Amino acid sequence: MEQPARRIASVDIVRGAVMVLMALDHVRDWVTNVRFPPEDLSQSSAALFATRWVTHFCAPTFFLLSGVGIGILLSRGRRPSELTRFLLMRGVWLLVLELVITPVGWQFGFRLIPAFALVLWALGWSMIAMALLVHVPRIAVALIAFAMIFGHNLFDAVQPDSLGSFAAVWRVLHVPGFVAPGVLFVAYPLVPWIGVMAAGFLIARAYEWDATKRRRLLIAGGVAATVLFAVLRFANAYGNPGPWTPQRTPALTVASFLNVRKYPPSLHFLLMTLGPALAALALAERARGRIARWLSVYGRVPLFFYVVHIFVAHALAMMLAFAQGGHVRRIQVITEIGTLPAWYGVPLPGVYLAWALVVMLLYYPCRQFARLKETRHDWWLRYM
Repeated sequence: MEQPARRIASVDIVRGAVMVLMALDHVRDWVTNVRFPPEDLSQSSAALFATRWVTHFCAPTFFLLSGVGIGILLSRGRRPSELTRFLLMRGVWLLVLELVITPVGWQFGFRLIPAFALVLWALGWSMIAMALLVHVPRIAVALIAFAMIFGHNLFDAVQPDSLGSFAAVWRVLHVPGFVAPGVLFVAYPLVPWIGVMAAGFLIARAYEWDATKRRRLLIAGGVAATVLFAVLRFANAYGNPGPWTPQRTPALTVASFLNVRKYPPSLHFLLMTLGPALAALALAERARGRIARWLSVYGRVPLFFYVVHIFVAHALAMMLAFAQGGHVRRIQVITEIGTLPAWYGVPLPGVYLAWALVVMLLYYPCRQFARLKETRHDWWLRYM
């Protein structure tokens, strides 16, 4: 999207970190021997919940940084009309990836129906929405972002079935579920994800400021969001449909406090994740050394990493199934997670080992693809 020399290292580092964490979530789905959601605190352990919880930062941070990238392009001289064309094409390409390409990796098959609209679905439609919002005054964009992020929980009680012919629209916008029975399941409703991307678009203006002023803003915003989350959550106030409650151990009580809704992301969820993300952006500006360089490799090619890691993790899961059961079988985590054989899977330490293996296997391909993008300027590389 932009010339390599003009990339913002801190953004690449933070984006790379959330891509690596995202891989943990998906690898856990593929290789775990647990057959219940980590958020089910009646069965879960603190360590299992923490493994899931830390990956909650991925989607909000990535949407925020996508908005930052759009804003930076605009500040660097891209005409709104040119940016609109790019975002429309990028959004459509993400939808194609979600509905046609990545399902092959998820299932190692070519059955496209029922389709599952996951994160790329919401990301694609959010970019299409931003193709329009780049023409709107910033104050209007700010109002839209604020209304989506802070106001969408006001409509939690509205159920699709109560809306008659508009039920499908409501599922696309706010309530996960089948838009068309047996055809399309929307796991990532678009509200408030569009608002998160719009917020990132507004924050991009700070990258025109002095570095010290920018870091102060990011840290202040991050601390304010995190404190607001803690206050609202402690009081079980507006912004999340489920309260936290004391559990059988102190660690699980903390887990209950942090166990907020992701689908769709509640206000508590967004404050909890975006607050630290903003602070991380400020701290990453001073990050140096091997780890920072390593993370930035993944951060420079996030879409490539996302698509390829699905195939790599699934292949690893199939090899695990062969090692444990003596035969090769596909591990279809989206549709069969509750029906996998009891003999299949590894405990949490094995999950972390498999995650490290997947991330390491992807390092060299990501580095090579990043170099390709730096040295060539073919039009299609802008969409990868």
